[in-house]
Amino acid sequence: MHMLEQSEETVIGKVARGSSAKRAAALMNYGNLIAILVPFPLLIFWFGASMLVYALNRHHPNPKVGHYTQQAAYRFYGITGFFIVIATFIPGGGWIWHLIAWLLAALVLIPWSILDLRRIQQDEWVDIPLDEQGHPLAGAAVFQFS
Repeated sequence: MHMLEQSEETVIGKVARGSSAKRAAALMNYGNLIAILVPFPLLIFWFGASMLVYALNRHHPNPKVGHYTQQAAYRFYGITGFFIVIATFIPGGGWIWHLIAWLLAALVLIPWSILDLRRIQQDEWVDIPLDEQGHPLAGAAVFQFS
């Protein structure tokens, strides 16, 4: 089976594949789910890797990829930042407080990530013609966010 690249050369020029855009849009949410379900050590590694995923996908030729990535990043960085600040005040040996913080983070991130993944799955992902620099051609597609 041939895996489609983010953009590929066709007889009409470069095209950003809808299937690739769909996978890219879901990546941040999958990372958030895995990191929160297996917090040690994946949460720490995902915190760094998510910055790379965000940087790569935020300015994707398909603006819906950037939108979904940005929403997932807002949730992840907001929750982790909040609990990093709160964890500063947890007394030493207070593992029950760390578990409560993790549970609260999971209760926020898991449902929203699943909801976003469902939205991504139900959204329409079309191929987008690109110019030579990899930018969408003017007037090539109109995007609506649901």
